[in-house]
Amino acid sequence: MYLEFFGLKKEPFNITPDPEFLFLSPSHKEALGSIIYGIEKRKGFVAIVGGVGLGKTTVLRSYLDKADRSRLKIIYVFHANVSFENLLKTIYQELGLTIENEDAFVMVNKLHQFLIEEYRQGRNVVLIVDEAQNMPVETLENLRMLSNLETSSDKLIQIVLIGQTELDEMLKSQKLRQLEQRIAVRAIIHPLKQEESLAYINHRLSKAGMSGPPVFNNEALQLIAKQANGVPRILNILCDNALITGFGYQVKPVNRKIAKEIILDYKGKKKINFSRWGAIAGSIFILLIAMFFFMYQDKNLNRPRAGAAGAVGTQPPLIKEKIEKPVEVVKEKTEQPKEVLPKTQLTNITNKTNETNQTASVTITVKKGDHLRKLIIEVYGFVNDGLLELVHQNNPQIKDVNIIKVDERIVFPQGDTKSMGR
Repeated sequence: MYLEFFGLKKEPFNITPDPEFLFLSPSHKEALGSIIYGIEKRKGFVAIVGGVGLGKTTVLRSYLDKADRSRLKIIYVFHANVSFENLLKTIYQELGLTIENEDAFVMVNKLHQFLIEEYRQGRNVVLIVDEAQNMPVETLENLRMLSNLETSSDKLIQIVLIGQTELDEMLKSQKLRQLEQRIAVRAIIHPLKQEESLAYINHRLSKAGMSGPPVFNNEALQLIAKQANGVPRILNILCDNALITGFGYQVKPVNRKIAKEIILDYKGKKKINFSRWGAIAGSIFILLIAMFFFMYQDKNLNRPRAGAAGAVGTQPPLIKEKIEKPVEVVKEKTEQPKEVLPKTQLTNITNKTNETNQTASVTITVKKGDHLRKLIIEVYGFVNDGLLELVHQNNPQIKDVNIIKVDERIVFPQGDTKSMGR
């Protein structure tokens, strides 16, 4: 994913125990040397102890990767939680021996004869138990039976116990004191120091083919090394996530900001995105202002307006703020004639004018969200049952005063609405 972006040929921080990437700190070097010495010199028991993720298995596989298999027969036990009888069956299977009798004493004697023959042929048999802290105490105790298989000068089978610090505690127990005394070679793998952690990261990047500019800046390296606390497995996890995140942001080298982000993720803490919260806070502020504005308008909406229902023929001001589109207003007017007319004709025109003023009206087209009481308030400034009935009578198309249709045109008559009361 990120190889080309950072100029690498292979992924440098896989958590699998790849011998190619082995970094030999002083304690790792001691552990590897102990394995080589214990097996080559036929010392019998070898114990390699270290905390979780410190690279015990990587050291072991580094040895196996370079060992001369023509002179070694290696039995590798991955699952240590087995009985001694089942352990013997595993050894028989790996060595190609036939089980004729499942009695442990008989099986050990037959194994002894096989090991003597291998010794004569110049070959060495090695039993490796990984995660040995999981092996039952009874099985560990019975391993002494195998350590007794020896010549006058050499052990016929070499037993390498690889385990966490709990193994060391088990071996010091009273029940396993005899086994503990038989361990000829012992090494403890310690966490890396800060400078060793930095060297570890650069070592793996170099093994991955880094040849261009640095992949991490110094601040990012310091943060990651401090968080990992000298554990190579955690260094691998943090560095791998940092490279993925850096590639995602298209940022190189990996900087302090990215290192802090992936450390927070590793610790299970969410990063606080201040820019995001700032945007949210701004949105809330705008929303509050809008709510205040509409509350203020609603308050004014329910307040009677001067001239809204006063003298006959007076057009009340329309409320436009709450209407989505401009209200279509149709108002009928009759202008007084400018010319001088006979008295009788003038009287007729005046009467007609008064009749027209009494029937002047406002027409509103219903919009989405409107209801009749709301529109009455907009036109007259208040609402009561009398006004509701008046509008209903002037709009026979309305079957139910509680239901009006969008785009329906409603006529609001203008007259002495004061007579309707409040």
